[in-house]
Amino acid sequence: MPSEKKSGTFKHIEIIAYILAIWSFLVLFLESIFEYYTDAYPTIEFVTAVANLILLVLTILSRVLSGEVKKSKTVVYFDLAMLILGSLLLTYQAKFVIFFLLIRQTWFIVQYILFRAFEGKFYKLLMRNPPVSLMLSFAGVILIGTILLMLPVSSAEKNITNFVDALFTATSATCVTGLIVVDTATYYSLFGQIVILLLIQIGGLGIMTISTAFALMLGQRISLNVQTLMHKVVGETPVIDVLKLLRATVLVTGIIEFMGAIFLFSGFAKIMPVAKAIYYALFHSVSAFCNAGFSLWTNNLSGFVDSPLVNLSITFLIILGGLGFAVLIDLYHYFFASGSIKRLTLHSKIVLTTTAILIVTGFLGLYIGEYNNSMKGFTVARRVLSSWFQSVTARTAGFNTIDIGLYSSASVLLTVILMFIGASPGSTGGGIKTTTFSVLMLSVLSMLSGKNDLVVFKRKIPLSNAREATTLVTLALAIILTIIFILMLIEPFSFEKILFEAFSAFGTVGLSMGITSRLSYAGKLLITLLIYIGRIGPLTLVYAISIRKRQPDFSFAEEKISIG
Repeated sequence: MPSEKKSGTFKHIEIIAYILAIWSFLVLFLESIFEYYTDAYPTIEFVTAVANLILLVLTILSRVLSGEVKKSKTVVYFDLAMLILGSLLLTYQAKFVIFFLLIRQTWFIVQYILFRAFEGKFYKLLMRNPPVSLMLSFAGVILIGTILLMLPVSSAEKNITNFVDALFTATSATCVTGLIVVDTATYYSLFGQIVILLLIQIGGLGIMTISTAFALMLGQRISLNVQTLMHKVVGETPVIDVLKLLRATVLVTGIIEFMGAIFLFSGFAKIMPVAKAIYYALFHSVSAFCNAGFSLWTNNLSGFVDSPLVNLSITFLIILGGLGFAVLIDLYHYFFASGSIKRLTLHSKIVLTTTAILIVTGFLGLYIGEYNNSMKGFTVARRVLSSWFQSVTARTAGFNTIDIGLYSSASVLLTVILMFIGASPGSTGGGIKTTTFSVLMLSVLSMLSGKNDLVVFKRKIPLSNAREATTLVTLALAIILTIIFILMLIEPFSFEKILFEAFSAFGTVGLSMGITSRLSYAGKLLITLLIYIGRIGPLTLVYAISIRKRQPDFSFAEEKISIG
């Protein structure tokens, strides 16, 4: 009987929590209205923050007293961490307490809708079709991010950001692109920048990685479909246990971003106060590893064109983020794991080789192409550093140390190709992926040499991979060219600039020739769509190809046609 009372108490607390979550959202979203009608908004904000903390304390106590702590230790530890974080933030600013606890409450609302409402039928329906789940997950995070970025508190001037600009920014951050329609450094407040940073981190790690981690934390069983999708999101990896895969992914991300932040702090601390340098270092480390390209400087990283420390730190973060988690885990086992047999997988060999070739090709091409253009008058050292940086960032990151608007036509063409290829499978970057490009090149070389098989590193690649690669590239080009055609009908910019913008959006790169903020609302929505398709499209297309319907037992007569 007592346990039933305690369970009833927990349900009452849960209902109050949902109501408080709605009130907290209104306090954040309607800040300007509160301030218009009353001078007591700071008090309302503080009381709301304290109420959230008290409710969190009651939730923890309820779980402990009801004995649920034994079943869900992770949830209780998570709530304790949020309580400590919230208490610390209360000494700084109440709205941050409301924001972080609202994130927690939003997840539990989503969890209720997915796992408990209608007996979990909605969750079961989604799990039957993982590609659709992936698309809806990205769309859901983008929608939440859009709403948060529309809040007056997200703007430095306390203005409500219009829906299209907020949607564009949220999509660009979640899909780790970096294209912006308003200046991140000056338009957004600290609150807005933190929202963008969280969207970048969620998008970089992958929605399925985050959601699967939370589902495991809440004690939910992960279906075989989701486990398969998780392995494909992270990349081909010998790790079978999804929990180990998640731990490895999060650990690798945390270590690399932390180390990157330390190196960047060394460079930033020379020109700004320590506290600001820590924040800037963390933001740019996450943005670089996630291949996002968002910067807290109006001119991006142009002020560090002569800094080897910042240039090399950012580029190595970009490269590591673009290799893919499977390759990073494989490299760790190769260099540090104990055991006599040490060899890289075929996937890792192809990714590393292709990445090196593309970086060197981009470096040489940009060095030559920009010698008398954007790099005119540069010293040899600055030319080398700038060419290296732009070659690395061109494939998915979007940072820049030189003015992209001054690029020669040759450099624009080269950069478009690099942006289209993008990063590697299971990475934080976009594009058609390095492995897709490699398979296409191997197909060409195989045909030129008169061979029937695709052979590399003494291994044969299935011809089905070549078919998938061809399909993926064809669909990608069809989508990009269609949107370019529409953009050319409605926008006044040159073909070169629209072409560059479209491929940058699809490749989730973020480089621009200066037209992003000048696009019409229709143009911004088309680029937003292209960013979304670029991030989830290639993955979803490959997953959809792997989901086969039962084929009939008969086949038609074969007849050859002329090609070329």
